[in-house]
Amino acid sequence: MASSLAGSLSLERQPVSSRNGGSGRRGLGWRGLLLLAAVAVGATGCTSTTFTRLGMPVPVTKQGQVIVNLWQGSWLAAWAVGALVWGLIVWAIIFHRKRAGRPAPHQVRYNLPIEMLYTVVPFIMVGILFFFTARDENYVDALPSRADVVVNVIGYQWSWQFQYPQYKVPTTVATPTGVVTMNGHQWSPSLGNGQLPELVIPTNESVRFNLTSTDVIHSFWIVPFEFKRDVIPGHPNHFQVTPTRTGFFIGRCTELCGLYHSRMLFKVRIVTPAVFRAWIHAQQQAQVKAAHAASAQLSSAGSTS
Repeated sequence: MASSLAGSLSLERQPVSSRNGGSGRRGLGWRGLLLLAAVAVGATGCTSTTFTRLGMPVPVTKQGQVIVNLWQGSWLAAWAVGALVWGLIVWAIIFHRKRAGRPAPHQVRYNLPIEMLYTVVPFIMVGILFFFTARDENYVDALPSRADVVVNVIGYQWSWQFQYPQYKVPTTVATPTGVVTMNGHQWSPSLGNGQLPELVIPTNESVRFNLTSTDVIHSFWIVPFEFKRDVIPGHPNHFQVTPTRTGFFIGRCTELCGLYHSRMLFKVRIVTPAVFRAWIHAQQQAQVKAAHAASAQLSSAGSTS
């Protein structure tokens, strides 16, 4: 009985690794878990660009890419601050916890260096974030003196009109604006997107948007532009972008503007410069023909009367 008791005691004193069959079966430990987490994060970043953009859509303009970069930098800064704070909390919990036989640390009423540290450091952090935000905001809002393509955007309940003032057509009843103009109607369940107004712009060329409203406040939003701008009656707004990739998108109004606000959509096509030139000239010719036909119809009506 004494030998069996001694054997059981010796078994209880064996290290965990011996009872598990040696160190080869030992758990990963915190270092292994950290390594696995790093590999998982890295693999996710390689296979999913949504992760690297932290939920932002794929930018299609130079300005949009700047906004995504600012978003990513803000998150990296937040993660760094969070890791530091949580690291200090865990360090204090592990190495400065209350232990038997150890007296409590000497208590002081204040610590001037530490108080200065956690007062000055947040000001520095906010100043750095403000600098990058102001720098990128100035870039996004910049309006150079010349743009390759100009689009006048008119919002009204509940659709849009897009005018290209650089491409003239005769001013008639059929073409009252005197420039290439794209009209459409609000979205409807029966016709879907087929009747929506269409906005076409080229890649790698600067495009300026002049925004006005004829009735109430609207908001012009193309999701992969990464920002939107209000369309206000009597207060024209402007912005300029340089598209970098082709694609088809749906734009929308994001300011509650009445009963059919949710149907105030429009189509967006970003195409190559060659395709854009062919499209705009085709629209110009079609609208010139419409203008001549309207003029001829008015002339014939006047002669018969």
